[in-house]
Amino acid sequence: MKIVVYAICKNESQFVDQWMDSMSEADQIVVLDTGSTDNTVQRLRDRGALTVQEAILPWRFDTARNRSLDLVPEDADICVCTDLDEVFRPGWREKLERAWFPGCAQASYRYVWSFNPDGSEGVVFWYEKIHTRRGFRWVHPVHEVLKWTGGGAPGPKITVEGVQLDHHPDPSKSRGQYLPLLELSVAEDPADDRGVHYLGREYLYHGRWDECIRTLLRHLAMPTATWRDERCASMRYIAKAFAGKGETAAARDWYLRAAAEAPYLREPYVDLAMLLYEEALNGAEDAWEGVLYFTACALAIRERPKTYINEASSWGSLPHDLRAIAFYRTGRRREALEAAKRALALEPESRRLQDNAALLEKESGTR
Repeated sequence: MKIVVYAICKNESQFVDQWMDSMSEADQIVVLDTGSTDNTVQRLRDRGALTVQEAILPWRFDTARNRSLDLVPEDADICVCTDLDEVFRPGWREKLERAWFPGCAQASYRYVWSFNPDGSEGVVFWYEKIHTRRGFRWVHPVHEVLKWTGGGAPGPKITVEGVQLDHHPDPSKSRGQYLPLLELSVAEDPADDRGVHYLGREYLYHGRWDECIRTLLRHLAMPTATWRDERCASMRYIAKAFAGKGETAAARDWYLRAAAEAPYLREPYVDLAMLLYEEALNGAEDAWEGVLYFTACALAIRERPKTYINEASSWGSLPHDLRAIAFYRTGRRREALEAAKRALALEPESRRLQDNAALLEKESGTR
């Protein structure tokens, strides 16, 4: 099979070598550069990538992705879309070829979107930017996705176990363009529930609480907004917006709704535990039992979802850390020590967690 990697980029010279090394298992690499002012283009060409420069005006991600896809030769069997700040673990091509069969349309694979400061995995979900050469186009100005336009039904989507793509973004890059592009996306397709959800989330990131709440209430009312994971996320974001406005009771109500919507997800339980933790610190001593209850609910969920609706904190040390503090504040030193050790095992480089465990060991007389 002929496998071609395609990408868009702008001023990403620092990523060229690691990206080209990672993508070198492909038969060809093509890149659309959208206006680099550093030496990204020359470095890509020196490494063997077919690189074309073109300004996309007005800017939108789907247009850029489609122009880069147009650079892929027509005789390609499999297209692999990545960005220059992403790298595959070695051996990805062999695993992909072994899983692919005639008639496949798309492949999903493990994607580590973020890493914690200690290098451990943060947000992890399954991506699907590997596809056949014909029949797909990118849609939406931002948070773009592949849409089947080939007529009829697409072939099956496969899951490729063992293929992993790691994301190592440049933290200095601004995401300021996301909000106007999301507003444009919703204006272009007001019936797209996904776009409305993303816009509400973006308002939350910008601290625009009322617009966040209004937009996400609209999302929840849409007849097509049936995916429970995303509905749960909208409810959680509404809760965070109410918390930002200082309306704690409303925040608590929405977190409870989120937990009821998707009781198989950790995130709403951890959010509730955090809310009660803050209330307990402000004098509501009874709230410590709530912290213990909701962290127990979270930790009873052992299987991490494959969708993007998951957060690193819920699957890291935080639930155990909150339990350790709550146990300590309610006089249960032995249980506090056990929870503190579990938190430390998940974040061994944390000085605060080290100190907490050491203090509890000392008070328990085990050291």
